[in-house]
Amino acid sequence: MTTSQAITAAPSGQQTFRADAVRLFAGFAGLGAAAVNLAVASSLIAATGPALPGRAAGAAAALLWGAGLLAWTVAGLGRGRFPLSRTSALLLPAAAAAHLAALVLGMGSGMAGLGISHLAALLLTLMILAATSWLGRSSPKLHTESCQNAAGRPDAGRLLAAAFAGALLVAAITTPGLAASTAGRFAVPHGEHTGGHHAH
Repeated sequence: MTTSQAITAAPSGQQTFRADAVRLFAGFAGLGAAAVNLAVASSLIAATGPALPGRAAGAAAALLWGAGLLAWTVAGLGRGRFPLSRTSALLLPAAAAAHLAALVLGMGSGMAGLGISHLAALLLTLMILAATSWLGRSSPKLHTESCQNAAGRPDAGRLLAAAFAGALLVAAITTPGLAASTAGRFAVPHGEHTGGHHAH
């Protein structure tokens, strides 16, 4: 390899590494956002007390969006490129606005407990939007290169470290969002047993 080829290859390799890391981060955020949306849907469905206007519609919207986001994320991680880029560029900001509205309006509706879930979903949605926007501005060539034998690259270690850091960040946001849902509140904490203590 000549000196000029080495200089050209270095920035390309760095950009490919960044694209891979950002794509993984978007995937983790997508999985987290999907889980939180499904938890919000289950909370709205299981909610007791007087029926609130729009609760059924909100549950249906959260359920459909969560399932769709899960499928979209899995497809994007499997293919190395997120599908329906134009559609997602419209739906992601709409979802962020819906979570923001639910966060504000839910304070006086008796569903204030879901505020943390909506806040988590909002943050995760903004992360997905930022990551996919960056990927959309990158070269299509990088999307192709990023699918080719990632394990054999010298950047595999750095990519693993970046994936680990991204997963920790997403988990730190997703976990409180899930815990604030109905399913999270009724979950048995680790280390506890439902059967009580054994007599000696």
